[in-house]
Amino acid sequence: MVGMSLACALSPLSLRVGIIERYPLRSQQQPSFDDRSIALAYGTRKIFQTMGLWQALNPVVMPINKIHISERGRFGATRLDRHEQGVEALGYVVESRELGQVLKNRLETETDVSLVCPAEVLQVDVDQDIASVTIHQQGESRTLTTALVVAADGSQSAIRHQLAIPAHTWEYGQTALISNVGIRSDHDNIAYERFTDTGPLALLPMRGIQEQGEWRHRCSLVWTLRHDQVEEYMQMADEEFLACLQQRFGRRLGEFTQVGKRSSYPLSLVRVPENVQSRIALIGNAAHTLHPVAGQGYNLGIRDVAVLAEVLAAAVKAGSDIGDMNVLQRYVDWRQRDHQSVIAFTDGLVRVFSNPLFPVRMLRNVALTLLDLAPGLKKNLAKRTMGLAGRVPGMARGIPIK
Repeated sequence: MVGMSLACALSPLSLRVGIIERYPLRSQQQPSFDDRSIALAYGTRKIFQTMGLWQALNPVVMPINKIHISERGRFGATRLDRHEQGVEALGYVVESRELGQVLKNRLETETDVSLVCPAEVLQVDVDQDIASVTIHQQGESRTLTTALVVAADGSQSAIRHQLAIPAHTWEYGQTALISNVGIRSDHDNIAYERFTDTGPLALLPMRGIQEQGEWRHRCSLVWTLRHDQVEEYMQMADEEFLACLQQRFGRRLGEFTQVGKRSSYPLSLVRVPENVQSRIALIGNAAHTLHPVAGQGYNLGIRDVAVLAEVLAAAVKAGSDIGDMNVLQRYVDWRQRDHQSVIAFTDGLVRVFSNPLFPVRMLRNVALTLLDLAPGLKKNLAKRTMGLAGRVPGMARGIPIK
């Protein structure tokens, strides 16, 4: 979805764009159309608004009006509120399939964008003046030539591996269990981040659905577990699973009534020191894969999109080669600080709240309480989670690409 978002962002420019995707867009294996939900930061909403996508997204998102942060069994808590921050919402929750459909619908109207799908990248070769991408499609191999290859192919990026671009990986020893859960009462547009001894447990407000004439309230669940716990929780009967979730989370949302399809994936931190080479740029999870705590991963990738599109637009306007290292280095220089600060923020949260030592537990709960009483500190935290900290892309300030 980060790659599709970049194609949308580049549409005002006089560029021909090809999107190579391994799976058919409506395939069950296509990651843009699965059962997960994504937290969109307020800054991401501004970027999508400038790209002309928000009108289509607005009917299918659920605003996050408040965020409640706490640790299970401890006294400390911090609460963020949209009114305190002077915004319409702190963020939004959207189902992956809905976001993927909006992006796909937009791209199908763009005459300069080609969906090369399904197709698999076999090889990428880079010369001084051009890059060549050999693909396998419909039983045949063919080669595409381009000024710039953008790798947006995830944390296990095949392009990154083919070009021997080094990446540093840290395994957290945790797995995220993903599902949607029904609740008996309304979630009141509140998102919860609850730290437990196995890792953070997040519940995000979703749009309700009607089933058999009855309205059902829902939340998106991201439950961090130890590797050795995952199989047991994946195999549990629904009633047992909901009882365990109720015991771990508490009753702030009332009673959990049902659970949807469960999926899981291991958690790691992937950092790529060099996000560009001549005629190559890495964005999204191909450049940085984060722990899902605080829901920063996709939003960091969308800011990659906004900055890269702005840098390429300036290069096109100046008549420069968009694959030249001097152009791509401007993207790196702009994004480096945001990458470093968000990685430090999310990784630091996981490490601090995973420490079982009693003095550390006491200090972090005192810190949560003090943070809740300090408007200035809360404002800084809110700016970070909303994607408005540091040097903000022009599209996040309403300045269109042209």
